[in-house]
Amino acid sequence: MEQFKGQSRLPKFAVPKRYDITLKPDLTGCSFGGSVAVHLDIVCDTRFIVLNAADLSVDAASVSFASSKVLFKPWKVETFEEDGILVLEFGETLPVGSGVLGIGFEGILNDKMKGFYTSTYEHNGEKKNMAVTQFEPVDARRCFPCWDEPAWKATFKIRLDDVPSELVALSNMPVVEEKVHGHLKTVSFQESPIMSTYLVAVVVGLFDYVEDRTSDGVKVRVYCQVGKANQGKFALNVAAKTLEFYRDYFSVPYSLPKLDMVAIPDFPGAMENYGLVTYQETDLLFDEQHSAAANKQRVATVVAHELAHQWFGNLVTMEWWTHLWLNEGFATWVSYLATDSLFPEWKMWTKFLDEITRGLKLDGLEGSHPIEVEINHASEVDEIFDAISYRKGASVIQMLQNYLGAECFQVGPLRSLASYITKHASSNAKTEDLWAALQEGSGEPVNKLMNSWTQQKGYPVISVKVKDQKLEFDQTQFYSSGSQGDGQWIVPITLCSGSYDVRKSFLLQKKSETFDVKEFLGCSIAGTGCRGSLCSWIKVNVDQTGFYRVKYEEELSAALRSAIEKKHLSATDRFGVLDDSFALSMACQQSFASLLTLLGAYREELDCTVLSHLIPISYKLATIAADAVPDLLDLINQLFIGLFQYSAEKLSWEPKSGESHLDAMLRGDILTALAVFGHDLTIDEASRRFHAFLDDRNTPLLPPDIRKAVYVAVMQRVSMSKRSGYESLLRVYRETDLREEKTRILRSLASCPDPNIILEFLNFLLSSEVRRQDAALGLSVSSKGRETAWTWLKDNWEHISETWSSGYLLRFVSAIISPLASFEKVKEVDEFFKVHPDPSITRTLKQSIEWVQINAKWVQSVGSEKNLADIVKELAHRKY
Repeated sequence: MEQFKGQSRLPKFAVPKRYDITLKPDLTGCSFGGSVAVHLDIVCDTRFIVLNAADLSVDAASVSFASSKVLFKPWKVETFEEDGILVLEFGETLPVGSGVLGIGFEGILNDKMKGFYTSTYEHNGEKKNMAVTQFEPVDARRCFPCWDEPAWKATFKIRLDDVPSELVALSNMPVVEEKVHGHLKTVSFQESPIMSTYLVAVVVGLFDYVEDRTSDGVKVRVYCQVGKANQGKFALNVAAKTLEFYRDYFSVPYSLPKLDMVAIPDFPGAMENYGLVTYQETDLLFDEQHSAAANKQRVATVVAHELAHQWFGNLVTMEWWTHLWLNEGFATWVSYLATDSLFPEWKMWTKFLDEITRGLKLDGLEGSHPIEVEINHASEVDEIFDAISYRKGASVIQMLQNYLGAECFQVGPLRSLASYITKHASSNAKTEDLWAALQEGSGEPVNKLMNSWTQQKGYPVISVKVKDQKLEFDQTQFYSSGSQGDGQWIVPITLCSGSYDVRKSFLLQKKSETFDVKEFLGCSIAGTGCRGSLCSWIKVNVDQTGFYRVKYEEELSAALRSAIEKKHLSATDRFGVLDDSFALSMACQQSFASLLTLLGAYREELDCTVLSHLIPISYKLATIAADAVPDLLDLINQLFIGLFQYSAEKLSWEPKSGESHLDAMLRGDILTALAVFGHDLTIDEASRRFHAFLDDRNTPLLPPDIRKAVYVAVMQRVSMSKRSGYESLLRVYRETDLREEKTRILRSLASCPDPNIILEFLNFLLSSEVRRQDAALGLSVSSKGRETAWTWLKDNWEHISETWSSGYLLRFVSAIISPLASFEKVKEVDEFFKVHPDPSITRTLKQSIEWVQINAKWVQSVGSEKNLADIVKELAHRKY
């Protein structure tokens, strides 16, 4: 049996074809019993059957294998918990051919939000349990013994016994029979189509629902807690329309007779289970009176993402976790396509820049990983559900679509995506299968082009220079640390010059390439001493469709800064220039002073996506300045207040009749920024509105879109000696039953500048008053609370690591360690985790330590910049 330990994959002795699963959940005792009959094929001579099981008590006496009327009983049954495998050893060789493996088992309905677990809710003032499954990536094995790898697809017949008769029981397929026996019932479900184990789902609880149907008759329901049905109507409408959009886009109909979406009080995000999609409440429910515009947009994009998986992931499934990005990257990209189709006024493709930026941020680390990452053990899978698989994956698809053209993806003669889905339906695929379909549809060497983006980590920075009317492009691997890697890519370069009417594109296939400006652009570059037609500016990576950064020589940078001030650049390109300059400054390849000077060009910026990115950049710059040049912090805060006042005055506090969804979202962000930077007038007005809200929770003075801004502003004046704002917000938290409001308050409380309040709040996060999936929302503390949070994490690590599963531990580690900014802290963190090792956080810990090193180096660099004080004073006092 030892031969099977420590292996990355299960041996291929047997192939499952159908699971008959019976589960008997005990919601009062938080346990379950069950049995599984697996119809399988033995494909080679073997005395072993090896499958997955974890945290289950397998009844050895119940285990049998029946083949051709012969019953085989194993002489040894052993579970290896570390590997999550169950090994059955028989006394004789099992015959090749079909048979049925029977296993009885018991388990605990755990509180870890994985496997088969309990979530709590209140009904008529009484606390109750519901039973929920969450199997992705490798936790179906915690509910029933199975071949828990995506390639082992099978069909599933599920029956639930002893379900309290008043409760709703749901699974992937419709109910075919329900038998009531007094206060209990047995619920049997239709056999599923072929699918992977991680997509199996069961939910048992008390629910209301709203219902709709698509134009082709698919029944769509949103289930939620009793009394919240109206909050499910927006998601229901989005879901019905999105199913129709994907049906047409992929030229393949949705393959199940129903789609249920369920809001679960305790749930780690959202999960695309086939036909039974599960969500945390904030990702599915929208309250017209109390929800913010940002939450409406989030609900739409999350629903669109999960429903994309019904095709990309469920119908066609990655062969192994190495190809996770095929599921997540594509679903992320196409969710923007669907949401943009439903809500064109939201400008979703500008918002997509946030996805690109998050991918670039993580992939700028030396501790990043390729999109196609080798997975050698189930314990490694959680860590790749990250910005590389999701955001970089989506970004390279967007880059490829921009290069090939949208018609190749969907409306070309071969409809490449439809071809891919049809060919691999009810089966598994690898990255090269998608490339082959797109290559066939486009005639372009897609595999060659994309391998450099998926099989190596990182991305290039393209340096652009003009010398003697020659335009030079040079690529080097970009690292946020300032180091240079040795990667090289085939880069789709796009650029425009002086106008969006003058565009050029080419593939940069070598390390560098040079063009004659006049021949290439039809003009000369201004400021280089040449006469004739002049190009006032050059922008490379037009509309940020390429996954790379651009570094311009000083003259070209100055021209772009002027183009931004004169509003000659699109919002996407203004975003791109800002983000690249920020990244280059962080890597100490551009001065802090020059970045602050560039920010001045954005004083009259009004685009929601650009400003929503400028705000966190300004927070980061203020934090670095506080560590590097604390004497200048007041002036830098003053500079940022001046930066955002124009947009604040345009938006004002009061919503305008008929204003856009984007303005409604932006108002709160701008007011929050002014409060964080200490703008007294903003904090005073926020305090006035907050006290009106405390007197009347329905006051029009505090609509949902500005609540977070007001809460953050209130916390800026909270201290141990002035606690009333903190206590009042805790009271609001305890009184509301709206999940969105609770999470809004948790994020706001973390912004307090008083470290003692931060410590008290962090301890509150560990209390029973905060649901486990919500605790991570309060970890992004103010810059003055970073040291306190790190000490708190060390003091509570044993409890935290025992209470939260690995997926959530990653958030604790990243949120608290990454903002630290000294070389002493690098040493501290490293030494602490040598004493407290945890293999499930290895990659994330390495990345977090790298961020501390990057921050420390940046602080050191800013502290040594000459003339920085003079430049800051001039910018802070400049009149516009």
